[in-house]
Amino acid sequence: MNKNLKIKSQPNFISPEKATLTEKYFSNKEWIYEEKFDGIRCIVVKKNNKVTLYSRNRNKLNATYPEIVKIFEKQRKKSFIVDGELVAFEGGVTSFSKLQQVKREKISVYFYAFDLLYLDKYDLKDQKLIDRKSLLKKNFHFSSRFRYTSHIIKNGETFYKKACEKGLEGIIAKKADSKYVSKRTRDWLKFKCSNRQEFVIIGYTDPERSRIGFGALLIGFYKKSRLKYAGKVGTGYDFEFLKTFSSKLKKIESKRAYPIENKLPKKAHLVRPKYVAEIEFSEWTKDDKLRHPRFIALRFDKSPKQVVKEKR
Repeated sequence: MNKNLKIKSQPNFISPEKATLTEKYFSNKEWIYEEKFDGIRCIVVKKNNKVTLYSRNRNKLNATYPEIVKIFEKQRKKSFIVDGELVAFEGGVTSFSKLQQVKREKISVYFYAFDLLYLDKYDLKDQKLIDRKSLLKKNFHFSSRFRYTSHIIKNGETFYKKACEKGLEGIIAKKADSKYVSKRTRDWLKFKCSNRQEFVIIGYTDPERSRIGFGALLIGFYKKSRLKYAGKVGTGYDFEFLKTFSSKLKKIESKRAYPIENKLPKKAHLVRPKYVAEIEFSEWTKDDKLRHPRFIALRFDKSPKQVVKEKR
């Protein structure tokens, strides 16, 4: 830890560091390994004794998670910025789908803290990750709903295998001596147990037989500044979603066609690229389409323009 830290004014927000997807799994004593949570990334800012929860694209989350706000209000430290994840559990495993139900049902929400970016007038982004985590653990009062994210050192491949056996989403590998940077980086790497990522909803098909609402969602991603069609998703929806989301789709139906790479199905309804969905799938085809896609949930913490094909 650098003892000669300079005092810096506290920013209102720090954009999060983002991990890069990889299939080259490894074990290295210079890296730490954490569980990858299936939740919502959250930057917590306490400034002038006021707590604000932010999503990764700076949307305020206080109204949705007031119980988490109260937890941070009770912390003795008056100025800090913490990086972490909001989660809910289903069957002992974090579930983004479950977390999405928080506005309709009474659901227990938890916050897992895994980084400390600012504390008591000091900017910590240039400090080593392992030192930032040590400060995080020492300076906060953790509880059943506010949890410190533990890590292991060196045995990444074994940790990844056990995570997949437990049905977890995967793990995150982080370089122990790395600084915190507000961009996607290879100092943080995602080891995923299944193929999942966000896609832009670009259209839908009509329902058939007894189906209500819509038949399938048409999804895509941005390749440079142009959308590329990645397939249609017909499974993973419940009755309520089919009914309510179909009315939202009709409101944004596009009367004019816009450029899309890859051919859409016949009689498809094109919509303005407003919504983002998380999709699970088995693999990519050679022409950048998905095999066996399944809808997980809508994502409101990422704008459509940010959705690209994740590189491995």
